[in-house]
Amino acid sequence: MLGLGACQEEGTPRPVAPSRAESAADVGGSAALVRAAKREGRLNTIALPRQWAGYDRLIDGFEKKYGIKVVVDNPSGHSQQEIEAVRRYRGQKRAPDVLDVGDSFAQSAARQNLLAPYRVAQFDQIPPEQKDAEARWYNNYGGYVSIGCDAARVKTCPDSFANLLRPEYKGLVSMYGQPTDAGSAFAAVYAAALANGGSFDNIQPGIDFFARLDKVGNYNRADADPATIAKGKTPISIEWDYLNLAHLDQLRGTAVKWRVSIPFDGSFSQYYAQAINKDAPHPAAARLWEEYLFSPEGQNLRLVDYARPVLLAAMAKNGTLNKALAARLPTVEGTPQFPNEAQLTKALRTVRKNWAKAVGG
Repeated sequence: MLGLGACQEEGTPRPVAPSRAESAADVGGSAALVRAAKREGRLNTIALPRQWAGYDRLIDGFEKKYGIKVVVDNPSGHSQQEIEAVRRYRGQKRAPDVLDVGDSFAQSAARQNLLAPYRVAQFDQIPPEQKDAEARWYNNYGGYVSIGCDAARVKTCPDSFANLLRPEYKGLVSMYGQPTDAGSAFAAVYAAALANGGSFDNIQPGIDFFARLDKVGNYNRADADPATIAKGKTPISIEWDYLNLAHLDQLRGTAVKWRVSIPFDGSFSQYYAQAINKDAPHPAAARLWEEYLFSPEGQNLRLVDYARPVLLAAMAKNGTLNKALAARLPTVEGTPQFPNEAQLTKALRTVRKNWAKAVGG
């Protein structure tokens, strides 16, 4: 179970409807939440590729554990498209119940009053900088911006942003999505900014870097994924380290020789947030899904595909961490720093304002 009280104690408030619940206790405990979610029988998700951060095992595990069907709409979608779907399908049965978005996009959705406050059982264990104080969103997993490279096609793989400007990489350097709507690409621009004199307060040098990359002909606009890598269309990819590392397993047995490095001149870490649609058509299943993702089972499943669970430190301390899986994560020098909400908001606004005219679509 979820580690919450399953029974209502004498004198406690009367349970509320799942759509109004701000914790499992509000509906009468974890067992009551499970029963309500099973009655709904369905969970609407969006933009969850099965090959991303362990979602294949998480979806299958949730369905098997609770008998609730998980429907994934637009599996290749990006963060901004998720937010747009919440607005577009409001009041409809097909509306997303839950979101998985870059935390800058989660903050934007919270400001638009699109999210329901809900405290998972492990809420207090989530570091303060990784969650909304009002529990409208909370980071679940993350990683570092990295450079993946097919050594079978690229003679010398780059290990820094500066390297990516070299003439031998003409037409080879891609990333996943556009920074105006995809969290992974937004992070790549932030990392490029840090590598080129920028800061958390100034992402413009990152935009300027990609403009130079495009001008010299090295920027490749194709989305990197295992299929395009195997075909040689995206031999160099700037992505989260857990995506690039997962390609090692996905491309095993092919001619691809995939190498992954964290650029030494632009180390940038960020996490992806979970959130519940305020008007979720399946509110109990939505809340149960969040409990599952933050449980030790869900957090350890992130590690299978190299994503860093947000509760890694807490789980290491309480003995629930899968140490063998955690040991596979690449070592990163120093303590990661994270932009605050104001810095993220400013950076996203700058990217949306300046990206198209500097780099194009």
